Amino acid sequence: MCGRYTLKTPAEAIARQFQLLAGLELPPRFNVAPTQMAPIVRIAGEAGAREMVPMRWGLIPSWARDPSVGQRMINARCETAATKPSFRAAFKRRRCLVPADGFYEWRREGRAKQPFHITLAEGQPFAMAGLWERWGEGDEALETFTILTTEANDLLRSLHDRMPVILAAANYDLWLDPEFQGQDALQGLLGPWPSDAITMRPVNRWVNSPGHEGPQCLDPPDGAEPPGKRGKLF
Repeated sequence: MCGRYTLKTPAEAIARQFQLLAGLELPPRFNVAPTQMAPIVRIAGEAGAREMVPMRWGLIPSWARDPSVGQRMINARCETAATKPSFRAAFKRRRCLVPADGFYEWRREGRAKQPFHITLAEGQPFAMAGLWERWGEGDEALETFTILTTEANDLLRSLHDRMPVILAAANYDLWLDPEFQGQDALQGLLGPWPSDAITMRPVNRWVNSPGHEGPQCLDPPDGAEPPGKRGKLF
């Protein structure tokens, strides 16, 4: 699964990676957690240009009666998202990119949970495949997103049997295109990222709390929680 991730890459590099206009305001994030606001990239209007907008993590289907359902929909299995009622409308026309430069997974060690930070081998930012929805009307409307997951590669299987879908940059256009609905072609983009193209390292248990933010989330696992304060969220 994907329950926490990082996006600390400078805004200029994110703009280049995702072909966005310069001048983005993008504070570094070291512990993006469910129900928090985070940036996603989608196609804006009929012009077909990409835009980055903040949304709440945890998809709320447009037909949901209670927005609290989003807390249970932070991830969608790529194998069933196209047909599952909660996600199929978004899979058809509201696909998005979720920028990140790493994500966390945990391994239980005795009574404790040891976090690991997983990145691409070269350390560059990447896009996780996402879906977005709009719930409500007018000024009260709420836009939310979910992250697609796939089976874990060999490296990550020691931590969890699922991992987020990472999209190759060459496939961004196809994934974002709301007019393209070739399900077989879309499903072909959603396999696990190769083991030899990622790295993982243990980090401090400070990150285990979703309320903790800041670079100390990536400190070495020395067994003690470093001092720190909650950072400003996106």
